[in-house]
Parts: sequence; C-alpha cells; structure tokens
Amino acid sequence: MNAPSIMIRFLPVTSSDWVGDVVIRCPESGLEAELCYGGQTLLGFRASRRSGIKGKIIDSTSRKILYEINGHWDSIVTVKDKNNGEVKVIYDAKEVISGLQIPIVKDSEETKIVLTKPTSLEKESDAESAYKAPNLMKRILSLFKNVRPGSDLTNFQLPPLFNMPKSQLQCFGEEVYSTACDLLSRCNHGRTPIERFISVLAWSISTRRPPTFGVVPYNPILGETHHVSSGNLNVLAEMVSHHPPVAALHATNEKENIETIWCSYPVPKFNGTAVEGQVHGKRQLKLHKHGETYEMNAPSLMIRFLPVPSSDWAGNVVIRCPESGLKAELCYGGQTLFGFRAGRRSSIKGKIIDSASRKIFYEINGNWDGIVTVKDTNNGEVKVIYDAKEVISGLQTPIVKDSERVWPSESAVVWSEVNQAILNKDWEKATAAKKFVEERQRELARERIKKGETWLPKHFAVSYTKERGWDCVPIQKWVPPSPIQFQTTL
Repeated sequence: MNAPSIMIRFLPVTSSDWVGDVVIRCPESGLEAELCYGGQTLLGFRASRRSGIKGKIIDSTSRKILYEINGHWDSIVTVKDKNNGEVKVIYDAKEVISGLQIPIVKDSEETKIVLTKPTSLEKESDAESAYKAPNLMKRILSLFKNVRPGSDLTNFQLPPLFNMPKSQLQCFGEEVYSTACDLLSRCNHGRTPIERFISVLAWSISTRRPPTFGVVPYNPILGETHHVSSGNLNVLAEMVSHHPPVAALHATNEKENIETIWCSYPVPKFNGTAVEGQVHGKRQLKLHKHGETYEMNAPSLMIRFLPVPSSDWAGNVVIRCPESGLKAELCYGGQTLFGFRAGRRSSIKGKIIDSASRKIFYEINGNWDGIVTVKDTNNGEVKVIYDAKEVISGLQTPIVKDSERVWPSESAVVWSEVNQAILNKDWEKATAAKKFVEERQRELARERIKKGETWLPKHFAVSYTKERGWDCVPIQKWVPPSPIQFQTTL
C-alpha cells in the first residue's frame, strides 16, 4: 500500500487535508482497493467534506468491482456489496482515534544485565566456581526427605545454594552458539551428502557440555528469552510453556542459509539413587542450500548419588537425514558394573549407516569431552571429526554491545539479581531475589486466570498432540541480530 499526500493550503482559506490516490493490493488473493482521499474543489473551496474517501475493491485480474467504498476517514466508512447491495460499516473514527491519552514517560533506570561464562570443558577456578557450597552430600541427603522414588521432579524447586548463576534457557542457547570455532557453518561446506552428514554429527556432539554434579540452573519463567549472536549466527530461545516446562529455540545464519529449530521439554524422574533427566522434543538442522533436513534427539542427563556421586550424559541418540537416507546411531556413556563405570563416563560409540539397506559406512568411537573418530568400513581409514579441547575450551562470557536494546524478557535481565548474589556468595540475597522472580511469575498467572486471558508465546507458534508431543514453529523466518554478542576464538 501507499499513503495519501498532506495538502497544506494558504489561499483562499487556510487548511490542511489528506488528498490523493491510495492503492492497497494483496498479490496472493488477487484483491485490490483503489481509494481517493479528499473531495472536489471549486475555485479553491471544497465542495464536499474535506475528509471524504471514496473507492472500490476489485479483482485485479478481471477488474470486477466487488465492493464500493464511501465515507470520511474522520468519521464513518462503509462498503457496499455490489452483488446484493448490502451496506456495512467497516470503520468508525470516533471509536478508533478518539480519547487518545498522552504516553507516560517514566524515569528510566539502566537495565541490569548479568551474564556468565558458558559451560566449558576445563574445570577453571574462576568466579563461577564460587557457587559450589561445602557439605554438599549432607544437603543432598536432606533433600531426600522431600522426594520419593518415582516422584516427578518437574516442578521441584531448589534453593540458590544448589543453583549455578544462570537459567536453564541460557544453557539451552549456549549449546548452539557457544563454541570456539564455527562448526555449524562447516556443515554447509561438505561436497557430498556423507561429508555434510559427518559434519552435522560433529556439530551435534559439540552441543554436549560437562554437567556439574550438585548444581543446576534455574527453572526459566514463562516468556523468558535468551537472544545472542555469534558472528552471522543469531540464536533466540523462548520459554513457551511453564507447566510442563517447554523451551523453543530458533537459530539462523542468513549468509550460509542455515536454520536450526529445537523444541525441548525435560522429564526428570527420581529412581532412589539417581535422577534421570530425559530430554524430549524435536530437533532439526536445515541446510537450505542443499535441501537437507537433519533430525536428531538428545541424550539423557543421569545424576547419580550412590555409590559415587556423578553426573553423565547417557542414552541413545539417532541422527537422520531423510533426503540422503543416511542415519547415525550413537550411544552415550559406558557400561556399568555394580554402579561403577567400567569405561570413561564420556564415552560415545556408534555407526553411520544407510537407513534402507542398514549397510555400515563408518564406525564412531571416542569421548564427547575428548576426541571422536570415524572409521571407514570400506578401507579402514580413521579420521578425527571432533576435538572437544578445540571446540568447547576457553569459552568467554558474551558481551553486551547495547544494553538499551536488550529485551526485558532476556534471561540475564530476569535473573540478574540472583546471578549477582550467587557470584558474590550472598545466599540470603540470592534466596530473596529468586523468591521475588518466582512469586512475580505466580502473580501474573493468577491475574491471567482472573481476567480469563490465555498467554501466548511471542516468537513461536506452539501446538501439542498426544501422538507427536510438543511442536514449536518460529514466527519469523530469520532471527534478528542481538545486542548480546558471543565471540568465537578460532
């Protein structure tokens, strides 16, 4: 559509009017509106009301007139159906642009943003290690009084002493953007489907980060977001449901024409001596340049209390590409003997196969926190496809380039007071700040119920069926750049 002109007259009578022709068209439906603002004039004087508006809605192909438009933009506008003569009011200016109030400008306060380092491979003794509290086992055992075997821990809340200074939503985003080198773009550069598949496999392994026993991130609040850019990659995660907790993620690299869409909902279960955090949800990586979509799941997080406290990634992961017919079957975690691990806890084994014939092309072996190799079953050649030390070591805290452009829903804003208090080991302040965030969440939920309102995500269309589970579809084609920047080191 276009806009009418503003006509300012000095003679014979001073006036200012909207005049001219306006065209509104919709290529998809083939509909078009032709409007004329302003009446005819006689020697400079207006023969009809200055605010007159006339026109028609037509089929742009046949030029058939469907409706006649008549009225005044500062009062009533009607349309008349040319088929049956029915006239109806489509616009009433008195209802739409009357009684408008002056916007209220409140004293602005600088937004507090507290970001922390992504989880890295190395066990650094930096400020983030300060949240590890003494007598951990004693406090863990005290928690057993509140849970029983088979309990659903989805809504279980931990005190800040057990929290790391970040939200689970931030951890979710870090899996995609926080790498020392750009493995995601490399997925696009393979010359053959098998080369691209191996690159996707390596990138998938890079999303695993060392879990820390005894501390967990906060449960995100409804509508919380985490929006970060790393080079040409823009990542946006949003908490789209609170009960049950469902997070959606959309990451795009417009230059490489790459898109990642994840939907994640953890289902933690307490089994007496361990907690298994199963991660459900659809994960897709789309290489639009090659017309390929890669579908994958994630391993479970296994937290064991006895006989030796530990936290590991465990379980089966499948990566498949329907277009090429290639499939990877992976197993995270070694075998156990009476609760003790017989091999390195970070072991990963598997194979790349043709999904139709089940022919094995490559054998996968290694450790997700070390080296992972693939062995060509045709010629026995072994090559390294992933080195954790190169990819997830030395990761730095993202930088805020423009604090005024950071959304109020940003995870580092929502939890800023809690983050800072935990980093300072001020547990009383951390407890109070965390309680404030959670109570505010409950208050907003009560207000919505009272008003009969339904909360909707801002960045995703969300659906659920028993057959397919949760599905999250991005509303925007491309994620916009973020004022929060993560810098790769390679």
